[in-house]
Amino acid sequence: MKDIRILAKKISKLHLKEQCERWFGDMVKLVIDVEKEIIAIGGELHADAEALLLEQGSNQTDLWGANFYPWHSPNKRIHYTALINIRPHQNNPSMEILDEAIQKKVTELIEEILLSPDEKLV
Repeated sequence: MKDIRILAKKISKLHLKEQCERWFGDMVKLVIDVEKEIIAIGGELHADAEALLLEQGSNQTDLWGANFYPWHSPNKRIHYTALINIRPHQNNPSMEILDEAIQKKVTELIEEILLSPDEKLV
């Protein structure tokens, strides 16, 4: 978990690129704490980043997983799927985040901290 970083402010494009290349080449896994407005970036599994955030005091109900593809067009960069999202007790029986309000919050935090829709990762 040493290569997973917790971010609360804008990351450099170089660091974002390095995180993608370190893990999967064209994407990086994220776990977003929608209450604390932080993102854990990196790791082989969403569960790794989730565990780190839980250790740091996040609440399970506030954590949502996503995959981020920074080289894709802005409307195709975020995939709201992760095993950690399966939560029937929160009305989310799917790997995909079904609640549009949570999707919107996840999108806003990713665009603020990682890459806005008008930015490109070169």
